[in-house]
Amino acid sequence: MTAQRIAYVVGTTTGGTGRHVAMLAEGCAARGLAVAAFGPESTKSLFPAVPFGAVDIGSRPRPGRDAAAVRRLRGLLADFGPDVVHAHGLRAGAAAALALRRAGRGRRGSRPALQVTVHNAAPAGIGSRAIYRRLERLVARRSDSVLCVSTDLAHRMRDAGARHVAVAVVVSPALAPASDDDIAKARAEIGAEGRQVVLAAGRLARQKGFDVLLEALIGLRGRGLTPVLVLAGDGPMAGQLASLTRQADLPVRFLRQRTDIPALLGAADVVAVPSRWEGQPLIVQEALQAGRPIVASKVGGIPDLTGEDGALLVRAGVPAALEYAIAEVLSDPALAQSLSAAALARASMLPSEADAVDAAIAGYTRMAAGAGDRPA
Repeated sequence: MTAQRIAYVVGTTTGGTGRHVAMLAEGCAARGLAVAAFGPESTKSLFPAVPFGAVDIGSRPRPGRDAAAVRRLRGLLADFGPDVVHAHGLRAGAAAALALRRAGRGRRGSRPALQVTVHNAAPAGIGSRAIYRRLERLVARRSDSVLCVSTDLAHRMRDAGARHVAVAVVVSPALAPASDDDIAKARAEIGAEGRQVVLAAGRLARQKGFDVLLEALIGLRGRGLTPVLVLAGDGPMAGQLASLTRQADLPVRFLRQRTDIPALLGAADVVAVPSRWEGQPLIVQEALQAGRPIVASKVGGIPDLTGEDGALLVRAGVPAALEYAIAEVLSDPALAQSLSAAALARASMLPSEADAVDAAIAGYTRMAAGAGDRPA
């Protein structure tokens, strides 16, 4: 049995998760599947070509709001009648699981299948980790399939009781290379004339480790290296990072959100990804496609993206290790050239958007074929 109707459920998202879900929805709709998306009003713009229903799935627990979101989602799913519900993130997955718990029979006489993609690791706070673990168990035990963006998350979900677990295919859209003029313009904007450039991009949040990168930048100065650090992104640590930059008098350019990533990549001598944890970050895939030397934390799904040779991988959260690796690249043109070639070779092996949609549809078809095994 082939799945014909797919409902995507998302929570609050500001980064790669939203783009990934939008790509799947658009790709499946282009293949002739009936697609709908449900999530917070702020995510509506991600789905311009498919029907959308607003559901207030927040990023923090609020019992009254969360119960209302489950009721709202239950009604929307009943009206749409999906064969498969594909939720992204644990909070969206939990809302979908609870909404389907009392769902009636769908268009084919059985409860819709539930697939949940887990995109993030457990948060740092003790209370937040406890809530996250409860969500993991709920999602693991009530989902027909769980996809995870890294192998460590897959192990956690198996331990939580998930029956069918696989690694998700998360891809970066193919970016057209920047022209020489665009790269020159980017270098002029960041004041990089005659200086080397370290590029980092992402949400300015603790997970991304940009505070560690600033510490590494201080160490580079002690080595006689004074590259310009470009931080492209915005987030809750923006003020703290700016304060650290002023205190240490560091050459940092804060660019907030950017749409000219290819030009910035072209201007970069090294791309730094100092995250404390990552799944399959788009900036790593983009840097591989652009053939830029990469220094990144050896965490989460990053090693699976870069392989052994596509980047210099260092221990997360250790400024000295990050400093040493960046210094190696900036000081050794032969190493930089070797890393660039390895990045391009690795990029050629990454899955495409078509591959991701193919994998998604294959999973939906498998779950739809097991419809008779699910109670209504």
